[in-house]
Amino acid sequence: MDETVKKFWDDRPCNIKHSDKPIGTKEYFEEVTTRKYKVEPHIKTFANFPEWKDKDVLEVGCGIGTAAQSFTEHGARYTGIDVSERSIDLARKRLELFGLQGDVQVQDIQSWRSEKKYDLIYSFGVLHHIRDLPSALENIRAMLKPGGVFKMMMYAENSWKKMCIDAGLDQYEAQSGVPIANTYTHEEIRDLVKDFGGEVTIEQDHIFQWNVDEYKKYNYTREPWFEAMPPELVRALETRFGWHLMITIRKCSSL
Repeated sequence: MDETVKKFWDDRPCNIKHSDKPIGTKEYFEEVTTRKYKVEPHIKTFANFPEWKDKDVLEVGCGIGTAAQSFTEHGARYTGIDVSERSIDLARKRLELFGLQGDVQVQDIQSWRSEKKYDLIYSFGVLHHIRDLPSALENIRAMLKPGGVFKMMMYAENSWKKMCIDAGLDQYEAQSGVPIANTYTHEEIRDLVKDFGGEVTIEQDHIFQWNVDEYKKYNYTREPWFEAMPPELVRALETRFGWHLMITIRKCSSL
Protein backbone atom coordinates (compact mmCIF):
# COMPACT_ATOMS: atom_id res chain seq x y z
CA MET A 1 0.00 0.00 0.00
CA ASP A 2 1.33 3.43 -0.94
CA GLU A 3 1.45 5.32 2.38
CA THR A 4 1.63 8.74 0.67
CA VAL A 5 -1.58 8.06 -1.25
CA LYS A 6 -3.27 6.49 1.78
CA LYS A 7 -2.45 9.50 3.97
CA PHE A 8 -3.77 11.91 1.36
CA TRP A 9 -7.18 10.18 1.20
CA ASP A 10 -7.32 9.68 4.98
CA ASP A 11 -6.76 13.41 5.42
CA ARG A 12 -9.28 14.32 2.72
CA PRO A 13 -11.65 11.51 1.77
CA CYS A 14 -13.15 12.07 -1.66
CA ASN A 15 -16.27 14.30 -1.53
CA ILE A 16 -15.86 14.91 2.21
CA LYS A 17 -16.74 18.58 1.64
CA HIS A 18 -19.87 17.92 -0.42
CA SER A 19 -21.93 19.08 2.58
CA ASP A 20 -21.43 21.60 5.38
CA LYS A 21 -23.68 19.65 7.74
CA PRO A 22 -22.04 17.79 10.67
CA ILE A 23 -20.02 14.94 9.13
CA GLY A 24 -21.58 11.54 9.64
CA THR A 25 -25.16 12.71 10.16
CA LYS A 26 -28.06 11.62 8.01
CA GLU A 27 -28.48 15.19 6.73
CA TYR A 28 -24.79 15.27 5.81
CA PHE A 29 -24.95 12.08 3.73
CA GLU A 30 -28.18 13.16 2.03
CA GLU A 31 -26.55 16.44 0.94
CA VAL A 32 -23.42 14.61 -0.25
CA THR A 33 -25.59 12.40 -2.46
CA THR A 34 -27.57 15.33 -3.85
CA ARG A 35 -24.44 17.33 -4.66
CA LYS A 36 -22.59 14.36 -6.18
CA TYR A 37 -25.35 13.52 -8.64
CA LYS A 38 -26.13 17.16 -9.43
CA VAL A 39 -22.55 17.95 -10.46
CA GLU A 40 -21.91 14.54 -12.06
CA PRO A 41 -25.34 13.41 -13.31
CA HIS A 42 -23.77 10.99 -15.81
CA ILE A 43 -22.83 8.69 -12.92
CA LYS A 44 -26.40 7.40 -12.57
CA THR A 45 -26.57 6.45 -16.24
CA PHE A 46 -23.12 4.88 -16.20
CA ALA A 47 -23.60 2.83 -13.02
CA ASN A 48 -27.24 1.97 -13.78
CA PHE A 49 -27.86 1.05 -10.15
CA PRO A 50 -31.23 -0.71 -10.67
CA GLU A 51 -29.62 -3.18 -13.09
CA TRP A 52 -27.65 -4.82 -10.27
CA LYS A 53 -30.53 -5.87 -8.03
CA ASP A 54 -29.75 -9.31 -6.56
CA LYS A 55 -26.30 -9.27 -8.19
CA ASP A 56 -22.86 -9.46 -6.59
CA VAL A 57 -21.17 -6.06 -6.85
CA LEU A 58 -17.65 -5.05 -5.84
CA GLU A 59 -16.77 -1.37 -5.74
CA VAL A 60 -13.06 -0.56 -5.90
CA GLY A 61 -12.54 2.71 -4.05
CA CYS A 62 -15.87 3.21 -2.29
CA GLY A 63 -14.85 6.46 -0.59
CA ILE A 64 -17.46 7.64 1.92
CA GLY A 65 -20.10 5.39 0.41
CA THR A 66 -22.26 7.39 -2.00
CA ALA A 67 -22.37 4.66 -4.65
CA ALA A 68 -22.47 2.05 -1.88
CA GLN A 69 -25.73 3.55 -0.69
CA SER A 70 -27.12 3.70 -4.23
CA PHE A 71 -26.20 0.09 -5.05
CA THR A 72 -27.57 -1.30 -1.79
CA GLU A 73 -30.78 0.76 -1.96
CA HIS A 74 -31.40 -0.87 -5.33
CA GLY A 75 -30.88 -4.39 -3.94
CA ALA A 76 -27.31 -5.28 -4.92
CA ARG A 77 -25.24 -7.66 -2.80
CA TYR A 78 -22.52 -5.12 -2.19
CA THR A 79 -18.85 -5.19 -1.21
CA GLY A 80 -16.75 -2.02 -1.14
CA ILE A 81 -13.03 -1.56 -0.60
CA ASP A 82 -10.83 1.50 -0.10
CA VAL A 83 -7.30 2.21 1.14
CA SER A 84 -8.55 5.01 3.41
CA GLU A 85 -9.57 3.86 6.88
CA ARG A 86 -11.42 7.13 7.47
CA SER A 87 -13.43 6.67 4.29
CA ILE A 88 -14.33 3.10 5.26
CA ASP A 89 -15.41 4.22 8.73
CA LEU A 90 -17.74 6.80 7.17
CA ALA A 91 -19.06 4.38 4.54
CA ARG A 92 -19.80 1.78 7.22
CA LYS A 93 -21.55 4.38 9.38
CA ARG A 94 -23.56 5.53 6.37
CA LEU A 95 -24.90 2.07 5.59
CA GLU A 96 -25.79 1.48 9.24
CA LEU A 97 -27.49 4.89 9.49
CA PHE A 98 -29.75 4.14 6.52
CA GLY A 99 -30.39 0.52 7.53
CA LEU A 100 -28.60 -0.94 4.52
CA GLN A 101 -26.65 -4.18 4.18
CA GLY A 102 -23.16 -4.15 2.70
CA ASP A 103 -19.60 -5.19 3.42
CA VAL A 104 -17.00 -2.39 3.35
CA GLN A 105 -13.37 -3.01 4.21
CA VAL A 106 -9.89 -1.51 4.02
CA GLN A 107 -8.10 -3.19 1.12
CA ASP A 108 -5.69 -2.20 -1.66
CA ILE A 109 -6.71 -3.52 -5.08
CA GLN A 110 -3.06 -3.50 -6.15
CA SER A 111 -2.38 -6.42 -3.80
CA TRP A 112 -5.80 -7.77 -2.72
CA ARG A 113 -7.78 -10.48 -4.45
CA SER A 114 -10.87 -12.22 -3.08
CA GLU A 115 -11.90 -15.76 -3.96
CA LYS A 116 -15.41 -14.47 -4.54
CA LYS A 117 -16.52 -13.73 -8.10
CA TYR A 118 -18.63 -10.70 -8.97
CA ASP A 119 -21.26 -9.87 -11.58
CA LEU A 120 -20.11 -6.23 -11.57
CA ILE A 121 -16.87 -4.61 -10.52
CA TYR A 122 -17.25 -0.84 -10.41
CA SER A 123 -14.61 1.85 -9.89
CA PHE A 124 -15.36 5.51 -10.44
CA GLY A 125 -12.43 7.91 -10.20
CA VAL A 126 -9.99 5.70 -8.31
CA LEU A 127 -7.73 3.63 -10.54
CA HIS A 128 -6.01 6.68 -12.04
CA HIS A 129 -4.73 7.47 -8.52
CA ILE A 130 -2.62 4.31 -8.07
CA ARG A 131 0.95 3.33 -9.01
CA ASP A 132 0.47 -0.29 -10.11
CA LEU A 133 -2.51 -0.26 -12.44
CA PRO A 134 -1.60 -3.53 -14.26
CA SER A 135 -1.69 -5.50 -10.97
CA ALA A 136 -4.99 -3.88 -10.01
CA LEU A 137 -6.54 -4.77 -13.37
CA GLU A 138 -5.29 -8.35 -13.14
CA ASN A 139 -6.87 -8.74 -9.69
CA ILE A 140 -10.12 -7.25 -10.99
CA ARG A 141 -10.13 -9.55 -14.00
CA ALA A 142 -9.60 -12.57 -11.74
CA MET A 143 -12.55 -11.60 -9.52
CA LEU A 144 -14.96 -10.91 -12.37
CA LYS A 145 -17.33 -13.72 -13.33
CA PRO A 146 -17.16 -14.97 -16.92
CA GLY A 147 -19.52 -12.69 -18.82
CA GLY A 148 -19.39 -10.21 -15.92
CA VAL A 149 -19.10 -6.44 -16.34
CA PHE A 150 -16.30 -4.14 -15.26
CA LYS A 151 -17.08 -0.42 -15.22
CA MET A 152 -14.38 2.13 -14.46
CA MET A 153 -13.93 5.86 -14.85
CA MET A 154 -10.47 7.16 -15.73
CA TYR A 155 -9.25 10.70 -16.36
CA ALA A 156 -9.01 11.66 -20.03
CA GLU A 157 -5.78 12.89 -21.58
CA ASN A 158 -7.66 14.57 -24.43
CA SER A 159 -9.86 16.78 -22.27
CA TRP A 160 -10.72 20.39 -21.47
CA LYS A 161 -9.45 19.96 -17.93
CA LYS A 162 -6.09 18.44 -18.91
CA MET A 163 -5.62 21.30 -21.36
CA CYS A 164 -6.22 23.79 -18.52
CA ILE A 165 -3.85 21.94 -16.19
CA ASP A 166 -1.13 21.90 -18.85
CA ALA A 167 -1.62 25.65 -19.31
CA GLY A 168 -0.91 26.21 -15.61
CA LEU A 169 -4.52 26.93 -14.68
CA ASP A 170 -5.10 25.06 -11.42
CA GLN A 171 -8.29 23.08 -11.70
CA TYR A 172 -10.54 22.51 -8.70
CA GLU A 173 -11.68 18.94 -8.10
CA ALA A 174 -9.90 15.66 -7.52
CA GLN A 175 -6.55 16.31 -9.19
CA SER A 176 -5.55 19.29 -7.01
CA GLY A 177 -2.75 18.18 -4.68
CA VAL A 178 -3.25 14.46 -5.28
CA PRO A 179 0.05 12.49 -5.23
CA ILE A 180 -0.95 10.52 -8.36
CA ALA A 181 -3.49 11.59 -10.99
CA ASN A 182 -2.82 9.85 -14.31
CA THR A 183 -4.65 10.55 -17.56
CA TYR A 184 -5.26 8.14 -20.44
CA THR A 185 -6.16 8.06 -24.11
CA HIS A 186 -8.78 5.72 -25.55
CA GLU A 187 -6.02 3.68 -27.16
CA GLU A 188 -4.12 3.30 -23.88
CA ILE A 189 -7.26 2.11 -22.12
CA ARG A 190 -8.00 -0.50 -24.79
CA ASP A 191 -4.46 -1.81 -24.51
CA LEU A 192 -4.64 -1.98 -20.70
CA VAL A 193 -7.85 -4.05 -20.68
CA LYS A 194 -7.17 -6.33 -23.64
CA ASP A 195 -6.73 -9.39 -21.37
CA PHE A 196 -10.40 -9.19 -20.35
CA GLY A 197 -11.10 -10.55 -23.81
CA GLY A 198 -14.55 -9.05 -24.24
CA GLU A 199 -16.38 -6.05 -25.65
CA VAL A 200 -15.08 -2.62 -24.61
CA THR A 201 -17.02 0.63 -24.90
CA ILE A 202 -15.65 4.06 -23.97
CA GLU A 203 -17.67 7.24 -23.54
CA GLN A 204 -16.43 10.68 -22.57
CA ASP A 205 -18.28 13.17 -20.36
CA HIS A 206 -18.11 15.87 -17.68
CA ILE A 207 -16.67 19.36 -17.79
CA PHE A 208 -16.76 21.16 -14.45
CA GLN A 209 -18.73 24.30 -15.32
CA TRP A 210 -19.15 25.94 -11.93
CA ASN A 211 -17.51 29.04 -10.48
CA VAL A 212 -15.26 27.60 -7.79
CA ASP A 213 -15.72 30.34 -5.18
CA GLU A 214 -19.49 30.04 -5.38
CA TYR A 215 -19.34 26.24 -5.54
CA LYS A 216 -17.39 26.10 -2.27
CA LYS A 217 -20.24 28.08 -0.70
CA TYR A 218 -22.72 25.49 -2.06
CA ASN A 219 -24.01 27.82 -4.76
CA TYR A 220 -24.21 26.73 -8.38
CA THR A 221 -23.19 29.55 -10.70
CA ARG A 222 -21.71 28.63 -14.06
CA GLU A 223 -18.59 30.34 -15.30
CA PRO A 224 -19.64 33.11 -17.76
CA TRP A 225 -18.20 31.31 -20.81
CA PHE A 226 -20.27 28.22 -20.09
CA GLU A 227 -23.34 30.31 -19.25
CA ALA A 228 -23.05 31.99 -22.65
CA MET A 229 -22.95 28.71 -24.56
CA PRO A 230 -26.09 26.99 -25.82
CA PRO A 231 -26.65 23.74 -23.85
CA GLU A 232 -26.17 21.74 -27.05
CA LEU A 233 -22.66 23.16 -27.44
CA VAL A 234 -21.75 22.39 -23.82
CA ARG A 235 -22.89 18.79 -24.30
CA ALA A 236 -20.89 18.54 -27.53
CA LEU A 237 -17.80 19.71 -25.66
CA GLU A 238 -18.40 17.25 -22.83
CA THR A 239 -18.78 14.25 -25.10
CA ARG A 240 -15.62 15.20 -27.00
CA PHE A 241 -13.43 16.81 -24.32
CA GLY A 242 -14.91 15.61 -21.02
CA TRP A 243 -12.64 14.83 -18.06
CA HIS A 244 -14.18 11.40 -17.49
CA LEU A 245 -13.56 8.35 -19.66
CA MET A 246 -16.35 5.95 -18.76
CA ILE A 247 -15.27 2.47 -19.73
CA THR A 248 -17.47 -0.61 -19.78
CA ILE A 249 -15.90 -4.02 -20.32
CA ARG A 250 -17.76 -7.30 -20.54
CA LYS A 251 -15.41 -10.14 -19.70
CA CYS A 252 -15.27 -12.93 -22.24
CA SER A 253 -17.61 -15.71 -21.08
CA SER A 254 -14.95 -18.35 -21.73
CA LEU A 255 -12.39 -16.77 -19.34
